[in-house]
Amino acid sequence: MIETYFSRFVDRSFEWISSSGLRIILIMVGMLFLFSLLHRVVERFRRLYESRLFGPTDLKRADTLTQVIRDLARVVILGVGGMMVLSEVGVDLKPLLAAAGLGGLAIGFGAQSLVKDVISGFFILLEDSIRVGDVVEIAGVSGLVEEVKLRTIVLRDESGSIHVIPNGNINTVKNMTQLYSYYVFNIGVAYRENVDEVMALLKDIAEELRQDAEFADDILEPLEMLGVDRFADSAVIIKCRIKAKPIRQWRIGREMNRRIKNTFDVKGIEMPFPHQTICWGSPKDGTPSPLYVASVSSDPPAVR
Repeated sequence: MIETYFSRFVDRSFEWISSSGLRIILIMVGMLFLFSLLHRVVERFRRLYESRLFGPTDLKRADTLTQVIRDLARVVILGVGGMMVLSEVGVDLKPLLAAAGLGGLAIGFGAQSLVKDVISGFFILLEDSIRVGDVVEIAGVSGLVEEVKLRTIVLRDESGSIHVIPNGNINTVKNMTQLYSYYVFNIGVAYRENVDEVMALLKDIAEELRQDAEFADDILEPLEMLGVDRFADSAVIIKCRIKAKPIRQWRIGREMNRRIKNTFDVKGIEMPFPHQTICWGSPKDGTPSPLYVASVSSDPPAVR
C-alpha cells in the first residue's frame, strides 16, 4: 500500500516536473533574460544620448525618462511572469484578477490626481517643453524653473518665493526663454513728432547698444522696426523689437529704455504721459469767468 502511494507520488511528481515544473523554469529563465535584455537596451540608449546631449539638464531629463520606462518594463515583466507561474502551480487566477481589478479601481479613484500628475509629467519630459533654467508661466504663476520632476515642477518667482506646481494642473505652458527671446517696445510719441525721424533714431540707439561690448554678446540681431502700431488717445505708438539670447532680453530691454529716454530728452522728442487739459468755457456775452489761483507761499493769494 505504502509502496503504491509512494510510486504514484513519484510518478505524479515526475509528471509535474516534466510538464509544469519545466515550464516554470523556462518562465523564470525567460524573465531573467528579459531583465538582462532590458538592462542592456537601457545602457545602450544611455550611452547614445550621453554622446548627443549637451548639458546636465538634458542628461537629467533623459535619465528621468529612462528610469520611468525601465521601471514600467520591469513591472510588466514581473506581473506577466508571476501570473504565468501561478497558473502553472495551479492557482486559479480568476479570483485574483477580479480582486486586483477591484483594488486597482479603488486605488485609481483615490489616487487619480497622482496618476494624472505622473502621466502629465512624463509627457512634459518627453516633449521637452520645460527645462531647468527656463522662465515660464504655468498655472497662473511665472518664474524660473528650478526643478522638473515626474510629479511636480518647482518655480522661483522674482521675489524669491518657491512655487511647487503639480504637473496635472498644467494646461498651458508659456515658455519665454527657449532658444531665443524678443523684447518688444511700444514707444509712444506726441502727434507733432515726425515718426520717420523717430524710427530712424530708435534704430541708431539700438545699433549703438549692439556695438557696446557689455551688451553685444546678448543681442542676436539688429533692431527689427515693426512700424507705427496704432494711434492712442494722446500718442502715436511705434512698435519694434530686439532678438536676444534666452533670459537676457529683459536686461537688454531695460538698457534700451534708459537710452531712449535720455536721447529723447536731448533731442526734445515729446513722450506724452497721461494728463488733462482744462478748457474754461465762455458765456454768451464773451466775458470769461474769473479764475482764482492760491499761492502756496506765505504771500497773500494773487487774484487774476
